[in-house]
Amino acid sequence: MSAFRTHGRGHLNGPVAVIGTGLLGASIGLGLRGRGVSYTHLDVYKRQVYLSDPSPTNQAVAVDIGAGLPLDALGQEQPELVVVAAPPDVTADVVERALADYPEATVVDIASVKAAILDELRRRGVDLSRYVGTHPMAGREKSGPVAARGELFTSMPWVVCPAEESSPAALQAARALAGDLGAVVSQFTADEHDEAVALVSHLPQVMSSLLASRLQGTPLPALSLSGNGLRDVTRIAASDPTLWVQILGANAEKVVGILHGVREDLNRLIGTLEDPTAPGAHLDLAQLISEGNAGQARIPGKHGGPPQAYSWLTVLVDDKPGQIARLLTEIGEIGVNVEDLRLDHSSGQNVGMVELSVLPNRHDLLIEALNDRGWRVLQ
Repeated sequence: MSAFRTHGRGHLNGPVAVIGTGLLGASIGLGLRGRGVSYTHLDVYKRQVYLSDPSPTNQAVAVDIGAGLPLDALGQEQPELVVVAAPPDVTADVVERALADYPEATVVDIASVKAAILDELRRRGVDLSRYVGTHPMAGREKSGPVAARGELFTSMPWVVCPAEESSPAALQAARALAGDLGAVVSQFTADEHDEAVALVSHLPQVMSSLLASRLQGTPLPALSLSGNGLRDVTRIAASDPTLWVQILGANAEKVVGILHGVREDLNRLIGTLEDPTAPGAHLDLAQLISEGNAGQARIPGKHGGPPQAYSWLTVLVDDKPGQIARLLTEIGEIGVNVEDLRLDHSSGQNVGMVELSVLPNRHDLLIEALNDRGWRVLQ
């Protein structure tokens, strides 16, 4: 597996056809048009994006927001690239049809599982020389073309998973698509991809949903005690159930393998907590938390670089317009860069809490300077 960034102007000449105008498909159209695959006074046709969707409403909305033109306007011409942005359970069908309908085009899909689609295409005997599976690791909790953003993929990972049969030209077109949209391109095999996302994407969704499901019958007074920890862990539990049924079903083998390990950890924890005063129980609990510390520390840091320890401080701000903007402006005047920022609210008071992450050698300086300026700082 490898990773590299595509710099400079886009490499796709167009036209590009996008089949599926949900959040990702419409965002691809917006992003390509904004980065040069669009109208020009020299060649309006060649540098255009064309859109198709089984839902006339979705397609019309995507056209209205400027993601491209209806695919019918392409006529008998051949696109350079076809992007299949269909749900995982129909992706193989749409890819097969696109390869047949556009015999000169490279066809890529952007489904979040890869091996099952590749295996199905092979089972059908499809010529895969013009096909490359890809997966942009970007999204939002909102769905549909109204949520589309041309900058959605900027600096985000985009995995390309060529088949053994994929031609060099097809692979280059797939890489160019991601590069044109400002993504950071990585290359995996389909199995490597599915194993990786099972851990870093699919398991977090499952764990978030399982935790959030425990809140269904919780009395509201108890929920009023919740803070950013609960919100952070359950944020993705708001995701689309229909989509995740397809994703988890298509990658079940990889996810189940990881869940067996999680089950072992849970059984270990349950056994320890059933007798928390037994000899070795405290050590076992400490080891469990320490193992989590070690795993969390391996998550890549800012801009994908190596993990780095930061120092946190909390600033209390009045819950009224302009306070956060004023705080950040003054931090800039002090000359300290904010590495991360989180917001919370004090229960029952009109006070917000801004949690700031800074480099450790700037922590004390920032606290002193903010106190001098009248801010209420908690360490």
